[in-house]
Amino acid sequence: PIIGAGTYASNESCAVSATGTGEYFIRLTVAREICALVQYKGMKLQAAADEVIQKRLTALKGDGGIIAVTPDGQLAWSFNTPGMYRAKLAEGGKPQVSIYHDEP
Repeated sequence: PIIGAGTYASNESCAVSATGTGEYFIRLTVAREICALVQYKGMKLQAAADEVIQKRLTALKGDGGIIAVTPDGQLAWSFNTPGMYRAKLAEGGKPQVSIYHDEP
């Protein structure tokens, strides 16, 4: 992945890993933009992820998704495709594995 587009991390905001049609992710610097929204606009991680993936990426007709985490442990994912393989495990919780939108 290209730094800023497909992957990015900052101790002041979040870490993002992305997958999708690369040209659109490069054009929007998707991973970095999500981190910037968290750091400079004070957005919650999920809101920032949805802003970039559901609104900006979709407006360009790009497709893909991200998973992200903040230094304090907020987890988020957002995707505009029919499905995206994803999983999470929080301390004390049970593993969650999902593919489609209607799964948590």
